[in-house]
Amino acid sequence: MPTSNNPPFPAALRLFSAVVIIVLIVGAGLFFAPVLVKPRWPWAVTPFNARFLGGFYTAEMVVMAALLFWNRWSPGRLVLVMAFIFTIIVSAASFINLGYFNFERKAPWLWFLVYLGSVAVSGLFLWQARDRPSAKGVTLSPAWRGYMPAESAILGLYGVGLLLFPLTFSSIWPWPVDAFHAQVYSAIFLAGAGGTYLVWTSAPREELLVLGLAQFLVGLLAILGLVITDAAVHRIDWTATGTLFWLALFGWICISGVFKLYAASRYFTSQPAS
Repeated sequence: MPTSNNPPFPAALRLFSAVVIIVLIVGAGLFFAPVLVKPRWPWAVTPFNARFLGGFYTAEMVVMAALLFWNRWSPGRLVLVMAFIFTIIVSAASFINLGYFNFERKAPWLWFLVYLGSVAVSGLFLWQARDRPSAKGVTLSPAWRGYMPAESAILGLYGVGLLLFPLTFSSIWPWPVDAFHAQVYSAIFLAGAGGTYLVWTSAPREELLVLGLAQFLVGLLAILGLVITDAAVHRIDWTATGTLFWLALFGWICISGVFKLYAASRYFTSQPAS
């Protein structure tokens, strides 16, 4: 896309993105090597929480890599908006639940440093670019135009529920989730709601692709992580109503991501760059 319509990011933001990816690699270790990473995590995590967090950080790592790869306002706008929503909510949840952190260790200090730094950098850049219009987008079909605000509303409402009433809205999860983790997980849904709304209002092709990739990985890795962890501990009631609802929720997120990827690929192949 032309530089005038989709300018590159400054070098400082690229450097910050590279640092964030390095940090996210550690988070992804909760999925791929939980035995190694869990003792070094800023707070104690159960096997299911560790694998779930690791799956999300893996998806976030891929999304940040997309920002570093494209180095353009699109999809950078989408990535930064979702990152800002996620980090500010997780930071707030962490301050509310300081009892989970042992500040005699280095890990909690690094946790707050990374998250508050991410809030500051993403927020500052978005503020500086607040008057910049989005890159020229594609015309979504009527079906997509009707579906995406509904998806954003569902994700947003559930995210708000987890944030304000964490024990109530997390009671359907297949494993016990405490208030702190429920509030952290609310950030995933609220960031997804914000990203979906952004793409609905203006749909640059790269942003549709990155959003689809993020949703596909979040849904897939959440379910895969549950299966892998339960294969070792055997604690999930797979016929429970809550478990089936949770599987349907993340299955829907995954499938929605697949359809966005398909739609983005069609736009890339059928329309010339503008």
